[in-house]
Amino acid sequence: MLSRKAEDYLEAILNIAEEKGYARIKDIALALGVTPSSVVEMVRRLNDMGFVEYRKYDGVTLTPKGEKIGKAVWGRHTMIRAFLEIIKVPEEIANKDACIIEHELDPKTIEQVKNLVNFVQSAPDYPQWLEHFEIFCKTGIHPCDEGKRKEREHRLSS
Repeated sequence: MLSRKAEDYLEAILNIAEEKGYARIKDIALALGVTPSSVVEMVRRLNDMGFVEYRKYDGVTLTPKGEKIGKAVWGRHTMIRAFLEIIKVPEEIANKDACIIEHELDPKTIEQVKNLVNFVQSAPDYPQWLEHFEIFCKTGIHPCDEGKRKEREHRLSS
């Protein structure tokens, strides 16, 4: 099993290579907020484990094995970020938290988050419970409770 740090490197290499067509040490360092020497050290380890091919002046490419893991990590990340955004976590925080959470959740939990996100995103209309959740986040009052309260007040005053 790869460490969280190694998974982060594979995910970063995947994203950089998809964006630029290649990944260089300085690009990886910038993406992860680490020093180039730290990147070289990790890339050499990943190379020795068969996850990347590293050539000093040609940059870093993922092997099929490395690409599979990089895509899996990225998939978990995007799914968790989407879930956090559904529950109204601001985008920047959702992205940062997804980076942390993506490595820690049980695969079954990830699957259920994926199911919920797919369910919400495939709803034909904006689900009413999401509108209620937005109101609840702003007011602290469930819209259904507010309606019941008003109905109760109306009956009592009649």
